[in-house]
Amino acid sequence: MNQANRLEQVWSALGEVTDPEIDESVTTLKFVTGVEIEGDSRIRIKFRLPTYWCAPNFAFLMASDMRDAVAQLPWVEDVSVELLDHFSANVINRSVARKQDFRDAFPGETDGDLNQLRQTFLGKSYQRRQELMIRHLLRKGIDPAWLMRATVCELKALPLDEEGSSLRDLYIFSWRRIHAGCDEDQLAVTAVDRTPLVLSEFKSYLRLVAGVRRTADFNGHICRSLLDARNAATASDD
Repeated sequence: MNQANRLEQVWSALGEVTDPEIDESVTTLKFVTGVEIEGDSRIRIKFRLPTYWCAPNFAFLMASDMRDAVAQLPWVEDVSVELLDHFSANVINRSVARKQDFRDAFPGETDGDLNQLRQTFLGKSYQRRQELMIRHLLRKGIDPAWLMRATVCELKALPLDEEGSSLRDLYIFSWRRIHAGCDEDQLAVTAVDRTPLVLSEFKSYLRLVAGVRRTADFNGHICRSLLDARNAATASDD
């Protein structure tokens, strides 16, 4: 495998890592500023967040997720991730390199690791992607009653256009992460805690998950604007 193919695989792996608050890829958001391959198996990743004061727990999650995603490539032997221009960069970079938990990096600031926070934002991702898929399916004439009784297998078999297929695939990916270990003969469209939806409350539920999606979209817009401004300032200083 040549270096170009290796580099493509690294960027593809990084594309699976999301900002937990925004539910968008760190590559789409342009957080990753550089990827280098040393030799045939050592990867060096650098990334910058929108502000110097971005929450350290989110920064830690993204750094550790980038490390783990790239480390899964079969030819990779070592991964280093460097957070740039952040007030906690030294602590985060050192702890991620040592594969420590957030509580080890910031003792006294949390009672446990970040698993609970991660699950919270996986749930928000599930709701956001679910709302986008449902609204697309409703526009295509799918009956809400069918949606509430359809299994994952039935949802996967539904003939859809390119946009619908993409939205469905993203949602099913989130469904699998939230409902790990569940068979695909389970209900496809439920609340995060697997509670079945009720037709009489369907519109209220859609308003709820739409609020989650709008919040993520707004945060994404703010982050992009802040990062653009930061990058422009950095470029003018060079």
